Amino acid sequence: MDFDVYKQLNGLTDRHRALEEILRFIAEDGQLLFLVLLAALFFARGKWRSRNARHGVVAAGFSALLALGVAQLVASLWDRPRPYEAHPGEAHLLLPPSPDPSFPSDHAAGAYAIAVAILLRHRKAGVVALILATLVAVARVALGTHYPTDVLGGAALGAVAALA
Repeated sequence: MDFDVYKQLNGLTDRHRALEEILRFIAEDGQLLFLVLLAALFFARGKWRSRNARHGVVAAGFSALLALGVAQLVASLWDRPRPYEAHPGEAHLLLPPSPDPSFPSDHAAGAYAIAVAILLRHRKAGVVALILATLVAVARVALGTHYPTDVLGGAALGAVAALA
């Protein structure tokens, strides 16, 4: 089932070239969008200024570091091949290949750690961050670098790190 969902998402880019470019930007440069959001929350002035938001930015940084550290540990213990390695000819890689294991997704772990940390302290910005994290996760699957369970595992890891 994991590979079936993967093929459906990965196949979207064959039918919609414009979607591929959007997803490529999100998958490769999504962290820049998170940086903009975090900077906006941290440096907000006037009615947008919030101590909770500033605390959320700091918590997001620590949560992301924790999530990425644990993700590296899990990846070293569970060496799952990437879809394009396990299914050559069926999986279409639209990003540069990655040398590390597929599970869990570092991008999803970091993105969800940041998003949940923000959500816990600033609901509106947190919803925006969750949407962005979900787009990053979907993009990583659609562009061929992860299975859906890789990004789900990364998302869960990131959420738990933010709650820690």
